[in-house]
Formats: sequence, structure tokens, C-alpha cells
Amino acid sequence: MAPPDNTVLITGASRGIGAATAIAAARNGFNVAVNYVKDETAAQDVVQAVERQGRRAVAIQGDVGLPNDIQRIFQCAEETLGPLTALVNNTGITGPIGPFSGTTDATIERVFQVNVFGTIQCSRAALASFARHGTPGIIVNISSVAARTGSPGEYIHYAASKAAIDAFTLGLAREVAATGVRVCGVAPGSTLTEIHATAGEPGRPERIAPRIPMGRLAHPEEVAETVVWLLSPAASYMTGTVVQCTGGL
Repeated sequence: MAPPDNTVLITGASRGIGAATAIAAARNGFNVAVNYVKDETAAQDVVQAVERQGRRAVAIQGDVGLPNDIQRIFQCAEETLGPLTALVNNTGITGPIGPFSGTTDATIERVFQVNVFGTIQCSRAALASFARHGTPGIIVNISSVAARTGSPGEYIHYAASKAAIDAFTLGLAREVAATGVRVCGVAPGSTLTEIHATAGEPGRPERIAPRIPMGRLAHPEEVAETVVWLLSPAASYMTGTVVQCTGGL
């Protein structure tokens, strides 16, 4: 159980893995800043779910692909909930599914702006916050099994962005370890979220399930439990590692 004053900011927390992580974190004693881009109603639903766990929460609109938004997100989180003790870089986009040869420059640039630069800049903001308050904070970056498989024929650019996150997680963890800050990653396999429909193939879960040794996709709550475990004292000696939550892939 986390101490009463623990507060986590979760990017992209209005749905999917982010929403499940917010609720699981609240159940484990965290106050939660719920970042979202467009769906305020969904974000407020997550806030209410956190509050039903007896914790405090706030929904904060902002696009982590925009540096100015990042500063506002962090400022609002701290003004409302107090000093942050953890960050979960959950926001991630794929763009349309298809061969790399047909992927547009705009899609590639947007995916890297959100997935890579957004994660890096949010991490930088979190480190500054931890330093201001003398907090041995925790950062968990959401990666993907795609960083290892490459996702040929689907979204190689997305896989590349997640591989960059894995390298960033390792390097940052080793750089800040002596300060008491931990940095870890979680690499989910394919998960039952809206990301498949958003990428243009709602039926993708049925298509890919047979490839997975466990024969099914993950539920968001299963990934969330892995994230929350890394945020907990039970993982106090873990840093610079990416936990695979992939059903055996």
C-alpha cells in the first residue's frame, strides 16, 4: 500500500491501459492526475472511479506532443494534488495499420512527437518536480512488444518509437539511479483497447490472438497491475528494466 501522500500523473488516462492503471493506482493508495486529450467525459468517469477508492483525482486536458501543454499539465497536477511522486508515460499512438511503404511522413512525425518526445519531455518535467521536492520518484514508461517484433506489415514506425522508449528507459534509469529515482518500463503485448479500431482494424484482436502463446489478448487491468507493482515498494530494487507483459511472446 502506498503512503497517503503519493500522487501519480498518468498520461492518456481516459481509456484503455491508462484508465485501468489510474483505478489500480488509486486502489493502492495513490492520488491520480488523469491526463486526456479529447474525451473529457471519459476522463471524468476515471476521476470518479478513483474517488470511489477514497483517493483524490483531477482530469487535466493536454497533448503530450505539445511541449507547452506538458508544462501546464504538470503545473495543474501539482497545484491540485500536491507534489508528484510518480509518473506513468502511457500515451501512445500508432497511426493507420499498413505497410511501411504507404506510411505518410505526417504519421511518422506525429507518432514520434507523441510517443518519443512526449515521453522524454514528460520525464524531464517529472525529474524537475522530484528534484524541487526532494522526492525519490518513480517513472514507468509504457513500451510495447512491437519494440521486439518490429510489427512488419502493420506499423514499423510505431515499433521503432517504442524501441526508442526502451533505450531511453535504460539510459535515464542508470543516469538518475544515484538520486533515488527509479525508471522502469512495461511492454504490453496486444491488449483489448480501442487502439485497434483507432488504427483502422477493429477486428485485429481476433486476427492476432492465435499468434500469442496464451491464445488471447491482454485485458487492460492485467497490464495495469504490472505498472502499479513497479510503482510500489515491492519493486524497490528494480530500475532500468522493461517488464514484458505479453502472454508469452
